[in-house]
Amino acid sequence: MKGASPVTRRRQAELEVEQYLEEHLEDSEGALRIVLVRRVRESEILLESRYSEALEALRRIAEQVVTSESRLRQLVRAVDAEWGRIYSEQPFFELEGRAAHCDDPYTLSSVREALARLLEVLEPPRGS
Repeated sequence: MKGASPVTRRRQAELEVEQYLEEHLEDSEGALRIVLVRRVRESEILLESRYSEALEALRRIAEQVVTSESRLRQLVRAVDAEWGRIYSEQPFFELEGRAAHCDDPYTLSSVREALARLLEVLEPPRGS
């Protein structure tokens, strides 16, 4: 253990993602960031102990959500629920066929736009 970090490699990868999102994701409420870190933590890449690819896992998750309406809806629902837990408020779940609530900080369009901007700054995989 001499010279080794007391922080596990897995936790270092999670912290790298958290810091990256802190610097590059527009999310004043913080719930989107929390849910994205959780999704990366549970991603196949990190489960396979490929910790150096944590930002690649984040990029893949963001791409999958931006390109799939059902995945976007699932993510926004999870983010709304997280927002409700953080602020001890009733979340504003966006219902299909209805306009988003005017106070809803996480709508389908706002999350899609935030992830699209994030993808613009995330580096593509090497060799692409």
